[in-house]
Amino acid sequence: MDVAVAPSTLTESAPRDGGAELRGLLRLAGPLVGANLLQMAVYAVDVIFVARLGTRELAASTLGVYLYSVMMWALIGLVGAAAPVIAAELGRRRHAVREVRRSFRMALWLSIAASIPFVLVLAHGERVLLMTGQDPAVAARTGAFLSILLFAMVPAVAASVMRVTAAALGRPGWATAVTGMALAVNILGNWLLVFGHAGFPAMGLEGSALASVVTTVAMLGAYVLILLLDPRLRRYRLFGKWWRPEWTRLRQIVSLGVPIALTMTFEGALFSSAGFLMGLIGVTEVAAHAIALQIAAVTFQVPFGLAQAATIRVGLAYGARDAAWVARAGWTAVAVCVAFMTLAAAMLWIAPRLFVSAYVDAQAPENARLVTLAVQYLAVAAMFQLFDGLQVVAAGALRGLQDTRVPMLIAGAGYWLVGFGVAVLLGFHFGMQGLGIWIGLAAGLLVVSILLLWRWSARERLGLVPRTA
Repeated sequence: MDVAVAPSTLTESAPRDGGAELRGLLRLAGPLVGANLLQMAVYAVDVIFVARLGTRELAASTLGVYLYSVMMWALIGLVGAAAPVIAAELGRRRHAVREVRRSFRMALWLSIAASIPFVLVLAHGERVLLMTGQDPAVAARTGAFLSILLFAMVPAVAASVMRVTAAALGRPGWATAVTGMALAVNILGNWLLVFGHAGFPAMGLEGSALASVVTTVAMLGAYVLILLLDPRLRRYRLFGKWWRPEWTRLRQIVSLGVPIALTMTFEGALFSSAGFLMGLIGVTEVAAHAIALQIAAVTFQVPFGLAQAATIRVGLAYGARDAAWVARAGWTAVAVCVAFMTLAAAMLWIAPRLFVSAYVDAQAPENARLVTLAVQYLAVAAMFQLFDGLQVVAAGALRGLQDTRVPMLIAGAGYWLVGFGVAVLLGFHFGMQGLGIWIGLAAGLLVVSILLLWRWSARERLGLVPRTA
């Protein structure tokens, strides 16, 4: 039996002006950005601990995380389609409790079912890397790393469903709290298991993988408790009737989610493939690429959080059939993105060695080549900061309109025909090696950001916005 909840407690009215929309956006985006930055800190902890095991172990960890991350982000994109669906349901203010529960339940089912084939691929990680021409010794260590890390896949994707659901229902702050807890667990796990402290065995690279599994399971458990105990969230009884299928809703989520998953895969695979291309040049290039990419990824978490918030804000307006609110929500997110990423680009350009020194000893002679390469790659990263932010925010706003198929095609063409093509051409044909590969990344981001912004600008002419109620 459905719980009766007053519509005013479930939905949000359209903001009166741009200032009100900005406040609404920041209230939602702030905790999501905080959670994203803390998640990057979780990843950074792994890099920092593993980097002290040596360049080969860092390269193995990097390649393993690339492979794992491409699959995980594809799955998160797939189930993340629940966010615009739930937002639109709330915006329509019609049977919101029942509809939200159906969307959550089917997204959770999907998170488990879709993860299993990817787990099987990770179980053969060494073979996959050997097929890409990686160093056999590094591939063997990567395979051992992935044989443990694969157990984190299902809980990670299921936890992402719970996170986006809590955010769409007005509780984004839990994402920050849970990820902060995960950071503490991961630091402790790496400290205990990588080098062996407090009586635990020194497991090295495998210890870092095990720490990641423990951290992910802890996050999943925390979200389950939050959805059951939070006064605002428990009214939805999200785990109620968990056995009941809703095939129409599942098809809707899959229809929206598959293009999102492919879009995220195209982008993630481009950066991961850049890592594999680096592996064809040398182990030091892989390590330098990992450090530079980690730094660039930290700044990316702000527009990524803005994009997540834009999906929900635009989705609410889409469900309410309010074209003016749709425009206000999307353009506000774009403006905030431009302001932040301009600042981030300036910081990376002015002080790249400062950021690199957070990962390795920049003064050590044995790290001289590693640091030089990482600083070189960060110079390119500084130049593509704005494009990287704009493409993800524009994609997020379009997802709020439940427009995912054409953005997928734009991403596929921009990242692979342009980005990967330029990377291979400059990196190997013109002998620019790692620098050429990073210029290719910048070219792909530039093309995708321009095309997605054009589509957002033309949303009404393209019929993406429903008629105003």
